[in-house]
Amino acid sequence: MRLLLVEDDVLLGEGVELGLRKAGYAVDWVRDGEAATTALIAEDYELMVLDIGLPKKSGLDVLKELRDSGDKLPVMILTAMASVDHRVQGLDAGADDYLTKPFDLAELYARLRALARRNTGRTESLIEYGDIRLDPAAYDVHKGGDKVDLSRREYAVLLSLLENTGRVMSREMLEQTMYGWGEEVGSNAVEVYVHHLRKKLGNELIRTIRGIGYMIDKE
Repeated sequence: MRLLLVEDDVLLGEGVELGLRKAGYAVDWVRDGEAATTALIAEDYELMVLDIGLPKKSGLDVLKELRDSGDKLPVMILTAMASVDHRVQGLDAGADDYLTKPFDLAELYARLRALARRNTGRTESLIEYGDIRLDPAAYDVHKGGDKVDLSRREYAVLLSLLENTGRVMSREMLEQTMYGWGEEVGSNAVEVYVHHLRKKLGNELIRTIRGIGYMIDKE
């Protein structure tokens, strides 16, 4: 899942970026409001974590411009301002949720999972398909009751395909879920990870749509 992190505090940003990558997200991190706006125009994201107090352009202005453009990207606000008025400002500007600094990374992950579920129309945390069960909270996958060990990027591909059953996902779309800025993308990376998933979960799970991409059929 591709996520934009907008945070000007270097120490906090580094910690959150590292934690999100370990949790399976492809993260692009920018440190001011103008860079955030540029990234939102240039890239497609599934979530945004947005600090309010930013240089060059405030987080609220970034958010208002995003919503004025009609973009419904789920946005988690981070703020060091604990007053109710500041929280209300963020929510009224179009934020979907907020966290007050300092915060626990585990709570951030849980809130982001809730936003992702809401955005895809799911009500349950678990994703089940046949005898496969993916648990985003525990970051694990089971098949027939047995745990299946997946790499971070194998997990990202599987999650994207399961969240979009019945829809063909192109190689470029799947690469977006696996890699953030500065991460090298192999020329056949998607094919390699799909091959690994088929070996671990069964050849029949992921269907190749020649010349277009991959999909998991609706049950």
